[in-house]
Amino acid sequence: MVGFWHRLGTKGKALYSATLSPPFSSPLTLPHIWVPTQTPNRPLSSGFHPVKTGATGQTRSAAEIMSGKPIAKDIKLRVAAEISRMKAAIGRLPGLAMVLVGYREDSHAYVHIKLKACNEVGIETSIVQLPQDCTQDRLIDVVSSFNSNPSVHGIIVQLPLPEHLDEETIINFVSPEKDVDGFHPLNMGNLALRGREPLFIPCAPKACIELLLRYRVEIIGKNAVVIGRSKIAGLSTSLLLQRHHATVSTLHSFTNNPEQITRRADIIVSDVGIPNIVRCDWLMPGAVVVDMGTNSVKDPNSPRGFRTTGDVCYEEAIKVVSAITPVPGGVGPVVISMLLSNTLDSAKRAYGFT
Repeated sequence: MVGFWHRLGTKGKALYSATLSPPFSSPLTLPHIWVPTQTPNRPLSSGFHPVKTGATGQTRSAAEIMSGKPIAKDIKLRVAAEISRMKAAIGRLPGLAMVLVGYREDSHAYVHIKLKACNEVGIETSIVQLPQDCTQDRLIDVVSSFNSNPSVHGIIVQLPLPEHLDEETIINFVSPEKDVDGFHPLNMGNLALRGREPLFIPCAPKACIELLLRYRVEIIGKNAVVIGRSKIAGLSTSLLLQRHHATVSTLHSFTNNPEQITRRADIIVSDVGIPNIVRCDWLMPGAVVVDMGTNSVKDPNSPRGFRTTGDVCYEEAIKVVSAITPVPGGVGPVVISMLLSNTLDSAKRAYGFT
């Protein structure tokens, strides 16, 4: 059985506060812990209660559904307000450039969602679409042109790229100061090293932590498992959880008996891309689950002929866990809002705007 897991920890107050405004604060400071700038006066909804993880945690009659939509809406409103303030003060707007290679439907859909979100908050956008057979030199030329453009503060090369292109080489060509995806080795390396501060934190793990903190999930000292070790989500999520003092384990395709490890986890984050790989017998009662998987499954009853599901069998997990993110509507909306946040932070840094 394939296992991609990290042990995520939570206890006490997380570093990256639920009502912290990561999008609009000055460049992120990451000490041993990510200290919130604000403390929530009340929960997101009247029925909300802090979530305690593990066997000794609070007993729940039903799992908390950790929706990302209200969190994403809040962050986008703050980003839009800060962009309006910047425009009024210095007459400048953040700029985001996107590079799309090939004809993958999912990549085109993701880019459309990002463009729409940027338009809603006032971020200027540029997009270059290149053919499937685009050469690596041509792609590097496009990235280099955005690197040197002072009106561009963030650059996204939509992944995955066609097989004949070297993703790592392309990512390395993106200026670290404009790497709003957070994938450049400089940003990833600084995230991994204690005492260092990345210019950008990848959007998916940033969204994961934001969700946990906003729903008051304890992280410090907890056992956490991250399923998957991709640079987009799994690897950087495990690094960020360690920043929050969780005890983190990583499970991958060579992990033996992954379900035995996940059953000891207080927090499980899944990023495998395999529908329903995580079943109820993989979960400890009372655990917290963040499902970052997005998979299309054939469904003849759906008007589109398919439905979107996560890596976790939601119908089984909801009967066991204390809190879980839905798919869709969980992590996804927050990931997009974190991209807007990173782009704003980059523009503020470039213009010296505080």
